[in-house]
Amino acid sequence: MLPEGIVITTNTDSDMPSLTWKIDFDNNRITTELDEQEAVKQMVHLALITEYQYSDIYSDFGMKTSDLIGQDFFFIVSELKRRITETLTKDSRVSDVSGFEFEEVEAGVLTSFTVATIYGDIESEEVITL
Repeated sequence: MLPEGIVITTNTDSDMPSLTWKIDFDNNRITTELDEQEAVKQMVHLALITEYQYSDIYSDFGMKTSDLIGQDFFFIVSELKRRITETLTKDSRVSDVSGFEFEEVEAGVLTSFTVATIYGDIESEEVITL
C-alpha cells in the first residue's frame, strides 16, 4: 500500500522526455546526459536501429524492417519513407520528416533525411540494415 498523498501516474500519450542518458555506441557505455535536440538525435538513431516489437522491452518502439529483407530496392525505398516518418512522428517532439535520399549499400540502405523538431531541424543519416 502506498503512503497517503503519493500518486502514481502513467504516460499514456506520445510525450517523450527530453532529458535522457547519452549512449556511447562506440564504447557500449552510458556516459552523460543529453537534452533537447541532442536527445532527439539519439532517439532517431535508436528508433531506426531497433526492430519494432522484437522484444517485450521495446514493444512499441522502433521500426519494422524484417519483412523488407529480399524485397526489390524500389519497394524498400517507398516503404522506408512511410515507415521512418510514422516511426519518428510518434514522438511529440517530431513534427515532420522530409527530404529523403536513399542509396543501396552492402549492409542495406543508406538514407538521409531532415527531421523537423520542436528544437529545430535535424539532418540525419542512417544505414537501415536489411
